Amino acid sequence: MTHPIIKDLTNRHAVKKYDPTRKVPQADLDILYEAMRLSASSINSQPWKFIVLESDEAKTRLSNTFVNMHHYNLKHVFDSSQIILFAYNPKYTREDYAKVVDKGITDKRTTLENREAAFGVYLFADLNTSETGDTSAWTKAQTYLALGNTLHVLARLNIDSTPMEGIDIDLVNKEFSAELAGYQCDTALAIGYSHPEEDFNAKLPKSRLAMEDVFLRI
Repeated sequence: MTHPIIKDLTNRHAVKKYDPTRKVPQADLDILYEAMRLSASSINSQPWKFIVLESDEAKTRLSNTFVNMHHYNLKHVFDSSQIILFAYNPKYTREDYAKVVDKGITDKRTTLENREAAFGVYLFADLNTSETGDTSAWTKAQTYLALGNTLHVLARLNIDSTPMEGIDIDLVNKEFSAELAGYQCDTALAIGYSHPEEDFNAKLPKSRLAMEDVFLRI
């Protein structure tokens, strides 16, 4: 299949070595960040925060968290163009959803007269909230929708990436606690450009299960 989408997704891979001399152009970053903002989420909850690390100071702070584990990802911190921390709200509340409703009124998706009715779908958030107010299973799932969307957009922009669950979650959340402001980061994403000679994964053929193994048409 030669469709451009299939070609871009076939070429997409988890980079194992970045070219530190290449940075993502601001024009492409602008497209990427807007696409991330437009990511889908259940009831349009948008329970996420994306923290972009691009300064040497911010990257040094992240590098300092690689003391106990996942040292194989340390090289990406400075070699990549940016690292994005994907964080989710572990205690999503009606007040958080009110921001979504009020933005919908500003954007003329909802009328002021229908504001209270717009909270009807919040029932789904209630169903995914524990007795202690924990919503993390639900909000983390929404944030992974945003991650998937981000990977697709990066592929279309011909920007390389490496999803990294291989971070020390406890240390990362402690180091960036002020920026996270109560949100939880369990995964990060390095973006930039693959090193043409040293990224062995770029040379390997794409391997996925066969169509008949993953699709059932009824």
